[in-house]
Amino acid sequence: MNIYAVIILSTLILGFLLDFIADKLNLKNLGIKLPDEFIGVYSEDSYKKSQQYTRVLTNFGFIVSSFSLAIMLIFWFAGGFNWLDKIVSSWFINDLIRGLIYIGILVCANAIIGFPFSVYSTFVIEEKFGFNKTIPKTFILDIIKSLGLGILLGAPLLLLVLYILQFAGTWAWLYGWGAVIIISLIIQFIAPKWILPLFNKFVPLQDGELKEAILNYADSIKYPVKNIYVMDGSKRSSKSNAFFTGFGKNKRIALFDTLIEKHTTDEIVSILAHEIGHFKKKHILKGMVISILHFGILFYLLSLFLHNQDLFKAFYMEKISIYTGLIFFGMLYTPVEMILSILMNIFSRKNEYQADNFAVQTTSKPESMISALKKLSETNLSNLTPHPFYVFINYSHPPVLERILAIRNFCGI
Repeated sequence: MNIYAVIILSTLILGFLLDFIADKLNLKNLGIKLPDEFIGVYSEDSYKKSQQYTRVLTNFGFIVSSFSLAIMLIFWFAGGFNWLDKIVSSWFINDLIRGLIYIGILVCANAIIGFPFSVYSTFVIEEKFGFNKTIPKTFILDIIKSLGLGILLGAPLLLLVLYILQFAGTWAWLYGWGAVIIISLIIQFIAPKWILPLFNKFVPLQDGELKEAILNYADSIKYPVKNIYVMDGSKRSSKSNAFFTGFGKNKRIALFDTLIEKHTTDEIVSILAHEIGHFKKKHILKGMVISILHFGILFYLLSLFLHNQDLFKAFYMEKISIYTGLIFFGMLYTPVEMILSILMNIFSRKNEYQADNFAVQTTSKPESMISALKKLSETNLSNLTPHPFYVFINYSHPPVLERILAIRNFCGI
């Protein structure tokens, strides 16, 4: 076992252990009594249900991650990567087609392995806690549509990257970086109009009190709102949400129908004000810049290791290829990805506080924002007392109680 194998194996095990420790600490915190802030929002039964939901999800997640790690290690040390490469090489002469098929087989195998867990999560766990609204037909159609998008969008992008890395020479990493950025931006631009509607219906918000309140608020902060849609989130789950997507003329605001059903007008305006706050504070732009820089670093480092013979030896490969190099580098890059993920979560949590402050400042209704956060947490059975280490590792949003206390402190209430 060479140094690359040691680094990758150590990272996989370390990541698994860190998640295990974080999960255990998080479960230990479930014994804490209902925070005073949520008295009257959570009944005794609903609070116990939220704790049980967290416990079930955590234990199930541990089973999934343990199984996935075991399969990965067995395939690796049994020489599975080289075995599959021999088979695919006997089918196709062209390197690009071999790479597409090789990676496609691994992606499909991973999806097949994860399928039973996805079924259990949706139709057993989510059903048990009253969230699931997905029927088997919708579940299967989602898989077929995702597969179709993977073929139509993912396959050409993969072929392009493989072609660039194989034939573009010294500056291949730069060309690859540029190609991925351009295609990613195109997908983000077309997603609201062409991709998202494949999975959900988006209908314009009807005229009435809510639309008038949203437009009045948007006008007060000089934010042009043209595309406000209601999404049939209840098609799959009873959970509530709202989000921004796209940019330019395809930018739109989407409200889950469950959100409209369960929240007051002032609460929904506060939630939208929070989302608009991300735009006004340039969080979305900053995130895109960080993502672009991240891709640049990734492609540059890839160029340094793509033809490293010791990296291929770590996976018992008999020959070097661009497509297997992509996979092995991705695994070698895992430690960097772990650190970046934690840093991005810190950045994201800071942004959430800023968006909350923007919302309560511009609506002048902090209690509506607080009420909305409480209802969302109760509706979604959120864990009200996550352990700080678990938050540090996993949370892109601050815990809801910390957000509420921060709003009260910001507004002096």
